[in-house]
Amino acid sequence: MKVTVVIPVYNRAGMVVRAVESVLAQRRKADQIIVVDDGSTDDTPKALAHFSDRIELVRQPNRGVSAARNRGIALARNRWIAFLDSDDVWHPQKLAQQIAFHEAHPDLHWSHTLEMWVRNGGEVSQKRHHAKPQGEVFYESLPFCKIAPSTVMIDHEVFERCGVFDETLPVCEDYDLWLRIAKRYPVGLVHEVLTTKYAGHPQLSFSAHILDRYRVEALLKHLPDPLVHEEIVRKLTLLRTGAQKRDNREILSFCTLIETQLLH
Repeated sequence: MKVTVVIPVYNRAGMVVRAVESVLAQRRKADQIIVVDDGSTDDTPKALAHFSDRIELVRQPNRGVSAARNRGIALARNRWIAFLDSDDVWHPQKLAQQIAFHEAHPDLHWSHTLEMWVRNGGEVSQKRHHAKPQGEVFYESLPFCKIAPSTVMIDHEVFERCGVFDETLPVCEDYDLWLRIAKRYPVGLVHEVLTTKYAGHPQLSFSAHILDRYRVEALLKHLPDPLVHEEIVRKLTLLRTGAQKRDNREILSFCTLIETQLLH
């Protein structure tokens, strides 16, 4: 198996160096490392120049993480693609163990791994509802995204059948794509902590109730499935309640629009 690693980055000069170094330190080396600089205005290009020809650095105007990941997918030379966000790191055995998993399970076209969460230097406990899913996970994944991009390895064939990241979504783009994939393909799970996900630094921030607005947009693609319809209604109820408390007229209008669509 040959694997291309895709790392999107925007204004994370220090963090992206840590991420790239974690890929270069893999016991099983990546066959191609693509870093897509999505229009950084800080020292990210200078920091990445340190890696010279060990990575393929691509620069583009700022268009968002989905566009950056999609650019990497388009440039990948290998059948298998693994993603790593610029603020996360892989453990040294990540690629080796995930490749071995797919070699042992040739029927599976995508997989993810367990992960550690770190915030402000300390490990964060994961709740029971954050347990990583495996197998047929479409309906289990309707409430929220349980698969982290930095843990995923995926067969390029999947993108050809299911599409790539939706560049119109500012957040929940992973939730949207994983649902489209999970509807067609079971997902494998490597039962090892092979990725560390960092938080506690500046990130694109949306409150939890606003995230449901973009989850609803993703779910609309799967109607008229009755269980999807039920989940949309549940999320709209939560959105409307929160918007009324905050007098958020934009969200109230969105709820009314979607509720009208559901009636027709």
